[in-house]
Amino acid sequence: MRIILITGISGSGKSVALRVLEDAGYFCVDNLPPILLRDLVATRIDEGAQMLAVATDARSADSLAGLPSDIRQLKAEGHDVKVFFLTAQTESLIARFSETRRSHPLSHRLRPGQNPADRLTLTECILNEREMLAGIESIAHTIDTSNMSANRLRSWIKELVYTEPAPLILLFESFAFKRGVPLDADLVFDVRMLPNPHYDVKLRPLTGCDQPVIAFLEDLPKVGDLLNDIRNFVEKWLPSFKDDNRSYLTVAIGCTGGQHRSVYMVERLAEYFQVSERVVRRHRELARRAGDN
Repeated sequence: MRIILITGISGSGKSVALRVLEDAGYFCVDNLPPILLRDLVATRIDEGAQMLAVATDARSADSLAGLPSDIRQLKAEGHDVKVFFLTAQTESLIARFSETRRSHPLSHRLRPGQNPADRLTLTECILNEREMLAGIESIAHTIDTSNMSANRLRSWIKELVYTEPAPLILLFESFAFKRGVPLDADLVFDVRMLPNPHYDVKLRPLTGCDQPVIAFLEDLPKVGDLLNDIRNFVEKWLPSFKDDNRSYLTVAIGCTGGQHRSVYMVERLAEYFQVSERVVRRHRELARRAGDN
């Protein structure tokens, strides 16, 4: 059976991701206590099901500790299990809760003898939730939704789900350092030392996908040197990530604005590796400019 587990921080988009999977034909269960996961899988197998998606989070805090063990056991039984951990920067989460006027799930939990007036603040709830879910995050593929709209997240989940199964999916992501390093990055490379096309008024409105910017960067020997260094590093260590049974490896390339140099690098790297690997590319800041966020 193909099993996808959606978990992560409240407010990071788990419900959006689960709806995408439902549309893709998965039998979906929201807020399942982890202790019931194995029984649910067994039941669905008896019913002849092939695809199952489950969302679980800190609302089932008491049974979260055993979830990593259950996931390992399901994989050992031959199931194709993928775990997506959705997260976001604390500031983004606070803004989302404020916009929707929702309360955090942990804000309703009271310790024995605690006065209801002493409930945790929203920031304290988020920090507590991160601690509670740290063990699951370490075995999952993290998706940083800080700068994503619901529409962009839906597209990103579809791309991951509909990509054919492979030993490892290689994700290349461009970003702007001024907006923060992506939380889902496994490897981060800084290309800000390269000459910036932004300072050429003709190139400023363009991106690293446009031919004039490509020509500008390819005319600089240091650009080619750095590209080769990054490519060789990823190529050298990629087998080790595969040996570690990783399902995804996210390589984030950052520059100042996430528009020219990092985009160019991601495009060249994706072009090189897609010959032999399953590759997905993402340009975080270009998606923002396009109005997806």
